[in-house]
Amino acid sequence: HESSPSPCGAPVLCARIPLRKGKSLRQALQEHGLLERYLKEHPYNPAPLLHATNPSLTPLTPPHLLCQDSYYGTISIGTPPQDFTVIFDTGSSNLWVPSVYCSSQPCSNHNLFNPAESSTFVSTNDSVYIAYGTGSMSGVLGYDTVRVADIDVYHQIFGLSETEPGDFFYYTPFDGILGLAFPSLASSGATPVFDNMMSEGLVAKDLFSVYLSKNEESGSFVLFGGIDPYYVRNGITWIPLSAETYWQITMDSVSINSMAVACSNGCQAIVDTGTSLLAMPSTALAQIECSSQGSLPAIVFHINGEPGAGNPHPAPCCVLQRDGSCSLGFQSVGVPTESGELWILGDVFIREYYVIFNRATNSVGLSPLA
Repeated sequence: HESSPSPCGAPVLCARIPLRKGKSLRQALQEHGLLERYLKEHPYNPAPLLHATNPSLTPLTPPHLLCQDSYYGTISIGTPPQDFTVIFDTGSSNLWVPSVYCSSQPCSNHNLFNPAESSTFVSTNDSVYIAYGTGSMSGVLGYDTVRVADIDVYHQIFGLSETEPGDFFYYTPFDGILGLAFPSLASSGATPVFDNMMSEGLVAKDLFSVYLSKNEESGSFVLFGGIDPYYVRNGITWIPLSAETYWQITMDSVSINSMAVACSNGCQAIVDTGTSLLAMPSTALAQIECSSQGSLPAIVFHINGEPGAGNPHPAPCCVLQRDGSCSLGFQSVGVPTESGELWILGDVFIREYYVIFNRATNSVGLSPLA
């Protein structure tokens, strides 16, 4: 994009990770002629599995619906570095990658971490178990140097998988997951990567920001420690967090054609880079239909006491065209919280904004890209 002032300051204390857009699971299965069998063997269950160590918290499922695309980037672990593609997931808090200890099918076609080849690896006897909506990952915890772009996080705790859920990860274009939610959500009490970046003074600011390009455009990124001025020219609306587990905020209501159709008494929502679609209660989903023309009226999310925080959610981003068919960028899912149903604002929502995840102020910043 156009030249802009450095978001990092001097010395450089931020890291920009380019993100690539991968194929959806549906596309991968279709290419292998396995879609029909997969649908029969894996009927979708929207009820998430409970978090292993805290039954009230569940890491959100990484992109698990068939039509979901994924954005992923490359990090390295160990000395010398071993490269892995990971989802930068604000809906979970653990870092884990496949390892040579893993004999599950998904580990047969992904990069595997080999601790014997890293001079800085420190082993533990601690196990890790992470439950997702698609199954569970289990393994052991270890410490090593994790490099995120130009930032080296020394002695970072991470999971080395021994088993991975079903055959889901076999078809994904990424190896593992780097969680960016709060420590309270982390399995086995593992300190998240970004928390170590902050505590060790490796980032100029205690925040990270995300830009997801639309369609097949390149240029998507996660920026650790800075805000790129180019993407905030339309101003930033700051929304305080309502909980420090996920990146959770309060929505006042959701309207279509100026009429409230859901969340009329307020509800909780999570801004989640690890989910591609918009997840909402089934009663809300029933209010939104896809017309034969593949268009929708504008959907407005009323956030933080403002009409959509100035964010009418335009219809085109909510319609996914695949194989000539029209389908909504929505899914029905019930994730309960103490205050009721939880909405998940995934990549379909995030693509409309430059999103800033601010740990210093415990808030989410939205800057419209239109």
